Amino acid sequence: MSHRDLFPIRALLLAALLLPGCAVGPNYRRPRVNVPPAFRGAEGAAQQASFADLPWWQIFKDDTLTGLVKTALKNNYDLAIATARVEQARQIAAQARSQYFPEIDSKTRLTAGSNQFNVSPSGTAGGFSGLFLGIATVAWEADVWGRIRRLNEAAKAEYLGTSEARRGVMLSLVSDVSTAYFQLLGLRRKLEIAVLSESAFDQSRTLFLQRLEGGISSMLPVSRASANQTTAAAQVTEFQRLIALTENQISVLLGQNPGPIQVKTTLLADTVPPAVPAGLPSALLQRRPDVLSAEQHIRSKNAQIGVAKADYFPKIGLTGFYGKLSLPLSAFTSGDSNAGSIGMLMEGPLFQGGRLKARKREAVAEWDQAKSEYLQTVLNAFRDVSDALISRGRYEGIRADQGKTVQSLEEAVRLAQMRYDQGFSSYYEVLEAQQQLFPAQLALTETDLDQRLVIIQLYRALGGGWNLSDTQFVTAGAP
Repeated sequence: MSHRDLFPIRALLLAALLLPGCAVGPNYRRPRVNVPPAFRGAEGAAQQASFADLPWWQIFKDDTLTGLVKTALKNNYDLAIATARVEQARQIAAQARSQYFPEIDSKTRLTAGSNQFNVSPSGTAGGFSGLFLGIATVAWEADVWGRIRRLNEAAKAEYLGTSEARRGVMLSLVSDVSTAYFQLLGLRRKLEIAVLSESAFDQSRTLFLQRLEGGISSMLPVSRASANQTTAAAQVTEFQRLIALTENQISVLLGQNPGPIQVKTTLLADTVPPAVPAGLPSALLQRRPDVLSAEQHIRSKNAQIGVAKADYFPKIGLTGFYGKLSLPLSAFTSGDSNAGSIGMLMEGPLFQGGRLKARKREAVAEWDQAKSEYLQTVLNAFRDVSDALISRGRYEGIRADQGKTVQSLEEAVRLAQMRYDQGFSSYYEVLEAQQQLFPAQLALTETDLDQRLVIIQLYRALGGGWNLSDTQFVTAGAP
């Protein structure tokens, strides 16, 4: 082939390389968010430091809890599902990226026979003949209007969005295991109180029954004491049921069959972090996984608008093939059997009945939906942090008052028992003081639990552990 013959081919290649220009469609911009200057419920002036900067295993510094969370991060099936979704999105992005490159295919055909032409029966082609076809075909689309770039932008955004969603599952898993763990500790503490309560009321019932049998009391105190004892016994059974259900919940989070959970600490032995700075509200936009995932969804839908706009324009590309075509088969060694071609292809819509316009409007509507979902997600994030901060501040006051109440009632039980032992009062005073003490102890335990749960809620709401790599997050910082 002469240089003069190659000139049109070179011209086509040069034109195809120079054609790609700016991508049609809007470039992505993050939607404007009305960010408050500080979280409602935060103490003091807003500061850069945040409770979310801590790694999750340093929140309560509980070795048992850390071990449970690490097991969950390793074995939990919801996290495995999220990981598989990330891999799916990554491969979809790889498929989109492949459109930048030429597609090269091959085709080979070899036939031999009688009365056949181009592998079809033919009565006019007598004698023995055959066909050989062996070519490589090439097709490449020049990204003139940015359609492929927008497809890649959308696919990459979806991949990043699923990756952030996976981080969200990891953070939720830490939160769910920690919450169930402290609920288990709280239930075991309540069970202890209920057992003590049942024992005390049973002693009262026994005492009143003895007095009834001795003829110095009526059936009324026996009935009241019996009712208190059976009520406490029912509470013991209920707490035992809830403990078993919570252990099953933790087991499933760990990716294990339902079974008992061994713990080495009690609810009251654990300390609550004294300081939990919330940080700046604007930081949530870069740290909280669900917010980041929602933003990537907007980016994807924004790019899809560009894809819909690019469909209005013709697709321009290069096509070609090279190989051998021998008909009949005996001409295979001849130089005339060489076959090759290169050309430019341009195809585009002429009339679609409004389909392209409808597709573009659909893409814009999807973008509007994604934008509203993002703004709602951000708003919910601000509320989650504020709710946790407000609750934490109120729980401190509630816990202080309840602690004083329990101390007063414990003193009242002690004094009532002492007065009864010394013969200055009836056992009714002891029974009445016990009836007030045990519910107060249960309420105090519930508040102790709430103080720990609200810390977990705040850590999750702030996007805790945002600065950890996936490996650090899963292995609790171990190398």
